[in-house]
Amino acid sequence: MDIISLNFKDRSLLFANLARIAYYNIDKAKSQAKKLGFSTIEFYDREGAQAYRFMNKTDLVIACRGTEPTCWNDISADLKAIPVMSETISRVHKGFKEEVDELWPMVCEDINRKTNLKKNLWFCGHSLGGAMATIMASRAKFNDELNDPVELYTYGSPRVGWKKYVESLDVTHHRWRNNNDIVTKVPLWIMGYRHHGTMHYITSDNKIGKPGFKDWCKGMWAGIKARKFDSIGDHDIIAYHTNISEAM
Repeated sequence: MDIISLNFKDRSLLFANLARIAYYNIDKAKSQAKKLGFSTIEFYDREGAQAYRFMNKTDLVIACRGTEPTCWNDISADLKAIPVMSETISRVHKGFKEEVDELWPMVCEDINRKTNLKKNLWFCGHSLGGAMATIMASRAKFNDELNDPVELYTYGSPRVGWKKYVESLDVTHHRWRNNNDIVTKVPLWIMGYRHHGTMHYITSDNKIGKPGFKDWCKGMWAGIKARKFDSIGDHDIIAYHTNISEAM
């Protein structure tokens, strides 16, 4: 499988799958990734920060693991919304940066191997993993020794950095937002944080559209009828995969 030959829908679904697999243990991740055509897998794990490298003959994908409710390190990272200087330009979320700092030396060394430099480089992630993937893609882009990322795919990602940081990130970024996903609304805009990339918004009735008050109400009402908290349910990575498939 050559990712670059896939259409946008199939790429979006593939990276949503890999972002989901990033939550699995190594044995299950290997099994599931193999079904998607990735024969070589590496697991990065340091101080609670985690990511996978999935590789085939033509592609190298870094998929960052998102927030796990039972992992204090992840919760702590989400809460550290203090803006600090990034490794490139302007300021980013302290907690997200610290997660990437733990893994980047290993990831960078892996990407920089001679055989890997010939491959197309991609980043993806869900939730906290989307924020980490964004920062990693930024660092790869600014590192002259590494391949430029082909594209970045994130699902339910929070805001990562200040305006200048976001504007400096010259990477094609497809940012998926599922209706009322609450994580996409933090850290608060008033704190200086901005989103990066092209947003692809999934409406409450699973179509590609634009966010608005009417659609927010429809989503919340659907959640009430289903006895679910819509803003949390919309953040689930499985919901992202299902709704992207239906919307496109």
